[in-house]
Amino acid sequence: MKSSARKAVEQDPRWAAVQARDPAADRHFVYAVKTTGIYCRPSSPTRLPRPENVEFFDSAAEAEAAGYRPSRRAAADMSSLAAQHAALVEAACRHIERAEDAPGLEALAEAAGLSASHFHRVFKAVTGLTPKAYARAQRARKVRERLRPGASVTEAILDAGFNSNSRFYADSAQVLGMKPADYRAGGANNEIRFALGECSLGHFLVAQSEIGVCALLLGDDPEALLRDLQDKFPQARLIGGDGDFERLVARVVGFIEAPNLGLDLPLDVRGTAFQERVWQALREIPPGNTASYAEIAQRIGSPRAVRAVAQACAANSIAVAIPCHRVVRSDGALSGYRWGVERKRQLLDREAEG
Repeated sequence: MKSSARKAVEQDPRWAAVQARDPAADRHFVYAVKTTGIYCRPSSPTRLPRPENVEFFDSAAEAEAAGYRPSRRAAADMSSLAAQHAALVEAACRHIERAEDAPGLEALAEAAGLSASHFHRVFKAVTGLTPKAYARAQRARKVRERLRPGASVTEAILDAGFNSNSRFYADSAQVLGMKPADYRAGGANNEIRFALGECSLGHFLVAQSEIGVCALLLGDDPEALLRDLQDKFPQARLIGGDGDFERLVARVVGFIEAPNLGLDLPLDVRGTAFQERVWQALREIPPGNTASYAEIAQRIGSPRAVRAVAQACAANSIAVAIPCHRVVRSDGALSGYRWGVERKRQLLDREAEG
């Protein structure tokens, strides 16, 4: 009498695809062999295992999460497939960037020779964004590039691919962080309060917009920190902090010295959709803990976007409160940090001490 495990596998339609070595099934699942600890694609020409030793997974990532490793052929196939996907996505990105109107998912998928759902998964795995979010980010970039002093706001909006002013203005705060006319004027009509100070990590600058803390910079040169803020909004009114602001600065200093206390203040976080997903994931790492760039990529649902995660960490301008210092290499070693690896080490040591 057949074992229940063997019977279940033999009745699974995926087993028939494995027996037929059907290449069309490669896009839908992999099978793992319990006795060898490896997984293969359905079309693999390797010797067929006993059905009772087979386990099916929807993806290679799920098989690896269960502890299986790819067979040599599967690893080679995945490397080749990854290169193909990267090329298709790169072509799609260039198409989105050149198009006057954002192309739809169906059109992009057809050009790539994939189904819409499959293309959507591939695009997100490679870039960390959906095609729609990527197109939105590109339009925002175009608006920022065109909103130079003296430029027409309406022309900039239409040139960037927005069909109407009203559609853009509805999203302008998220895209620019302020009214488009103010952004064009380098932050004119916006007040940013700031203060420079010193702490055990060196000099720091804290700045606050009407929304919340928009910068917490660390460094060795206070003038360089101030230039960073001025370069971002050269026409904004930078106002030295008053008594109320000094109390905020004191809270920030206390937070830097003892990160475990937390900083319960509103933040004015401005970045791309992908960057903001990464920064939110960083804020979910508990004090005293670390995560690798690869783990962050997994948490935000973009396991292949490890390099993009590292770039998002480097773009963070709110030190400690958005704790990019808690991200380390996969081997646990400290990697680059916008404000210096030694500061990163000190912050982690303080959190470990509680």
